[in-house]
Parts: sequence; structure tokens; C-alpha cells
Amino acid sequence: MQVPLYQAKAEFFRMLGHPVRIRVLELLQNGPMAVRDLLARIEVEPSALSQQLSVLRRSGIVTSTREGSTVVYTLAGGDVAELMQAARRILTEMLAGRSELLEELRETGSVAR
Repeated sequence: MQVPLYQAKAEFFRMLGHPVRIRVLELLQNGPMAVRDLLARIEVEPSALSQQLSVLRRSGIVTSTREGSTVVYTLAGGDVAELMQAARRILTEMLAGRSELLEELRETGSVAR
């Protein structure tokens, strides 16, 4: 039985639903990174990072290569970087709307400062 597209999309977004995974994807937008460099930029235990990298790798959203004793991660495609940029734009718009609403409420005296 084939999974409906909406269900596949929901599973995809659930896979993205972890702060460490999002941070990894943000960092990899700038190009390939070694695990040690990711660890230096993300404040988590090595085992936690390894677990999240494994989820991203299994999903096919990142790839890994070994260079000697170093494992380097890369985004699997440019669409991932575009998705992350789109998410940033959407979140910025959402937060700007909330900020405008908060300011409007403050002006009308409905919100304590």
C-alpha cells in the first residue's frame, strides 16, 4: 500500500522536528563540515549529535564521507538549503506579525509593559 503524499510530508516534517537537526542543517548550508566542527558549534554531547546525524543520514537529507579518521557531512541537495531559508522567512514574518500585534495592544493599553 502506498503512503499518501500528505502523510509522507508529515513524516518528513516530523524528521525535521528536533532543534539539533535544524541547527545541523543550518550549519551545513555553508558547506560540508566535519563532525568535530559541528560539535564545536552545537552545544550537545557527542552521542546526542551522533544520534541526530544518524536520523538525518537515514532520511537521506544529509550524506557523510570519511576522510581518514574524520567524518564529513554534507547536505544531500540544494533544496534543503532553500527549505531552511524559506523557514527563516516564514518565521520572520510570523514573529513580525506578533510584534506588530503586541505593539498595537500596548498602544491601546491592553498589555502591561
